[in-house]
Amino acid sequence: MTDTSAQAPGQTRPFGRTILICLAIFAVLSLSAAAGLRYGLLLAIGIGFGLVLEGLRFGFAGPWRAMILRREPAGLIAQLVSIGLVAIIAIPLINANSTELIGAHAPVGWAMIGGAFVFGACMQIVLGCGSGTLVNAGSGNAVSALALPFFAVGSFAGAYHLLWWTNLGSAPVVAFGGTSGLILTLVALAAVAGIALYLAAPGARRIPRRLWFAAVLIALLALANLVVSGQPWGVVYGLGLWAAKGATVLGADLSGSVFWSLPTNQTRISQSVLTDVTSLTNIGIIGGAFLVAAWRSGLSARLPSLPARAWVGTIIAGLLLGYSSRLAFGCNVGAFFSGISTGSLHGWVWFAAAFAGAFQGIRIRRALGLET
Repeated sequence: MTDTSAQAPGQTRPFGRTILICLAIFAVLSLSAAAGLRYGLLLAIGIGFGLVLEGLRFGFAGPWRAMILRREPAGLIAQLVSIGLVAIIAIPLINANSTELIGAHAPVGWAMIGGAFVFGACMQIVLGCGSGTLVNAGSGNAVSALALPFFAVGSFAGAYHLLWWTNLGSAPVVAFGGTSGLILTLVALAAVAGIALYLAAPGARRIPRRLWFAAVLIALLALANLVVSGQPWGVVYGLGLWAAKGATVLGADLSGSVFWSLPTNQTRISQSVLTDVTSLTNIGIIGGAFLVAAWRSGLSARLPSLPARAWVGTIIAGLLLGYSSRLAFGCNVGAFFSGISTGSLHGWVWFAAAFAGAFQGIRIRRALGLET
């Protein structure tokens, strides 16, 4: 007979894995019963994002780093493929249902470009973008767990000051719609992928099967999010909302902020996070990543041995991640992924500025002693 008690240290036993699955199903069903099927589906979609991002190691910060340092384009190309798959459905779908569905469209301005640059730098410092910070925190990464609450505070503060920043100058919103917009988007995605392949190091052009699989799954989940919630996949607003709710509980007066005093935002602050679509998918991402990490190793990760400047740098980077992403109208998910896949020009500008910032972030990460 096989000795089922002889398992690797930290490995989750089959019974424990069954409990994890049952807890996830119970959470989705309970929310569906309490708040409605739509919210239960959004939580399930969020869990799906977390499972794929962590389980198949599909991310944003890491692949950009690999492209910059080692000229390995696989992860970046997988991102572009996933964006293209979403665009094929999302752009025509939004055009045909403009009263029910909205795109991730935003204006290009000085604050938006600067915010994207700073975000690109900071995401390399903590090795996590918006979704990456959620995933890494859910899987037990101590650096991301520390950065996450400060990300939320920064997002709240950035939204608080958003009007001042946008008044520095913004162009009108430009969105590529219709068949011509879709073709333009797909051609641009193919061009960037071609450049990445051209710049690839010898022998680094192969894309692992798991990334093809992940790209398709992320696209399907993003489309499901669009249809169920009525808006593209986003991260940043939900984090800022959590901090806004906390500030309100502590007695803060948000009437001085044009953004947070809007009736729609005031309503969301007063309601449960379990009825906010972005919060639900964020919670689901954390939960999905936790499920994968617990399934694999029982969350046996240890606290890294880092110098004090690394922890201080993580806190500052977390704040700047949140603040800059609000000025840039999103992170890798809300601006880059969802912006481009729904035809927004600002998504492309965000990508260029954030990628430029990533070069600086890699240098700063080394200086802070975060390389272990």
